[in-house]
Amino acid sequence: MRCFVSIIWEKTLILHSHRTKGVLGNPTSHITMSENIITSTQNPKVRLLLTLQQKSSERRARELFVVEGVREVSHCQKSGLAVETLFYCSALLDDDEAYAIINEVPSSRRFQVTQEVYARMAYRSGTEGIMAEVKPRKRTLGDLSLGTRPLIVVLESVEKPGNLGAVLRSADAANADAVIICDPLTDLYNPNLIRSSLGAVFTVPCVACTSEECINFLKEKGVRILTAQLQDSHLYYDTDMTTATALVMGKESTGLSEQWRRVADAHIRIPMMGRLDSLNVSVSTAILLFEAVRQRLSHIIEE
Repeated sequence: MRCFVSIIWEKTLILHSHRTKGVLGNPTSHITMSENIITSTQNPKVRLLLTLQQKSSERRARELFVVEGVREVSHCQKSGLAVETLFYCSALLDDDEAYAIINEVPSSRRFQVTQEVYARMAYRSGTEGIMAEVKPRKRTLGDLSLGTRPLIVVLESVEKPGNLGAVLRSADAANADAVIICDPLTDLYNPNLIRSSLGAVFTVPCVACTSEECINFLKEKGVRILTAQLQDSHLYYDTDMTTATALVMGKESTGLSEQWRRVADAHIRIPMMGRLDSLNVSVSTAILLFEAVRQRLSHIIEE
């Protein structure tokens, strides 16, 4: 157990750090000093967070996942998700946004950690000293709010969380209405997915379901299904994407299943000028999304 003097000295250093950053004089940045200081990597709360990072079964069982970084936690809060527990390292906090994030969480559910403990908890470097355990949102196809000409990305059995995260970033940039993951091989709250999406997993409506459920949903909503494939296909820029459109992408190794090819309204492809016959699924999705954006903007100008 640390002595009283060492605790006072640690708090003095923290207060000095805050003063040098000019945050104590700013009421929007001030954090009330908390007694919840974690100094051991063996603390049960730290061990639980590490387990949530590593095991999807634990995330499902506890209905919690981990979000790391100022930008990511901010997007998470703004999307309305509930932060159950927040951890922060004062020595790493460097802007008002970080303090605003912390102040949104009740003091009883936020814990200060030392730099040593934060280094053990952090899944990646450069996350500005903030991590949170968050309750997931259970969104279904019926929860999606679609406009008159929605633009939807459908991914069938995409395996790599990093690819899915990159697709979500492109979907956010293109202002897509939704991303639907069919027959998923990774969960939506995998740390790699959240990291690679830079928080887009919270800004883009995202639903996981079976391919059959998705096909029925798209047909019912009158959404045109465009499948990306090499066989029996037309160039993507010669295909109309100005109406309600779903861009359906498959695994890089095997492509789309016959089920999707059979129900498609059109098959599209990206021309390949080199020796290889495919692109990374996130790159392909970005190309198709921004062709849809280009067509829709051109259509508005013509009108």
